[in-house]
Amino acid sequence: MTTPLMSLTWTDHVTGRQGFLVVDRLVRGVASGGLRMRPGCTLAEVTGLARGMTMKEALHYDPAGRYVPLGGAKGGIDCDPQDPGAYDLLVRYLRAMRPYIEAFWTTGEDLGLSQDLVDRAAAEAGLVSSIQAVYPLLDDERAARRRLADAFAVEVDGIGLDELAGGCGVAESVLAALDRAGVPYAGTRVAVQGLGTMGGATARFLTRAGLKVVAVADVKGTLANPDGLDVEALLAARDAYGTVDRAALRPGDRELPGDAWLSADAEVLVPAAVSYAVDAVNQAGIRARWLVEAANMPVLAEAEELLAARGVVVLPDVVVNSGTNAWWWWTLFGDIGADPDEAFAHIRRSMRALIDQMLARAEADGTTPRAAAHAIVTDRLPVIAERFGWYG
Repeated sequence: MTTPLMSLTWTDHVTGRQGFLVVDRLVRGVASGGLRMRPGCTLAEVTGLARGMTMKEALHYDPAGRYVPLGGAKGGIDCDPQDPGAYDLLVRYLRAMRPYIEAFWTTGEDLGLSQDLVDRAAAEAGLVSSIQAVYPLLDDERAARRRLADAFAVEVDGIGLDELAGGCGVAESVLAALDRAGVPYAGTRVAVQGLGTMGGATARFLTRAGLKVVAVADVKGTLANPDGLDVEALLAARDAYGTVDRAALRPGDRELPGDAWLSADAEVLVPAAVSYAVDAVNQAGIRARWLVEAANMPVLAEAEELLAARGVVVLPDVVVNSGTNAWWWWTLFGDIGADPDEAFAHIRRSMRALIDQMLARAEADGTTPRAAAHAIVTDRLPVIAERFGWYG
């Protein structure tokens, strides 16, 4: 794959902070990818994320489906989302990016930003929607928009369907890997970094499948219990940023340093918070058999090589966390309706098929799951380009 189609850096005239937009590819003239806000966000980071979105879109291509993959893109803003001026900065960024969002970039929530916040800021910036560039591709725009709005209004046990879709996909990735290895769910221990949208939903689905979440990390540290944490209580006690109120802890729960989740006595680690969480140094403390990337780019390449050398299987983000993006488009294009059971069933089928295909390809090629995922994308991209048009 070549360099991105478009890459730009924006400097805010008020604060001097920078924002970025990278369009990796256009398919049918449109690219898809969320907008993140975090201190230290860089153009290189956003470029990698945009390339990942191209892969996620291609991986979910189904010739029989209504949803046709888009190209990949990503936006980023170098700012702490809890900064008092963060919202105004977001509005100014979206106002500057308005021509691109109107023409070809569909975006939404990512690290540091909720969809509600993006929607509110987009409206203030004069946009119809953060995904309006895809509307001309819809058969019935009004029905599609209503379907997506209805889906966003659905709650399941107190949590929005949109907040659960991605975690359902991550959890199914874990379960598919366990099934392939013949490991029973009951008694399998999990440590999760991050209890925000993705981490919280993943913890819920895995707990309900019979696994035991023994450690959870947030910005204040790691919460641990070898007998299993009360995930539902922790979810109910978290704030908008995924930080757990320690008053919800039980007598047997322990508070440990922030990086303690890495060395937790668990079979599965789920980094679901930030990029670059696992490096060549701290990977040495990992004792798990599987590392499942719910966050974008949480494992550095050199760390993944070291992990693979000692038998730790890394399931890559481009597959594992692709359920959120796919759920949006499955719903909007009409492959599924605004029904949680239908949504979860579709996500589970699709994610399990992808994980099985990736792991089978890795085994056949004698390579890593990430390399296998790249090989699958390489096979699919020419088909997508020939059928739908490809720019970049």
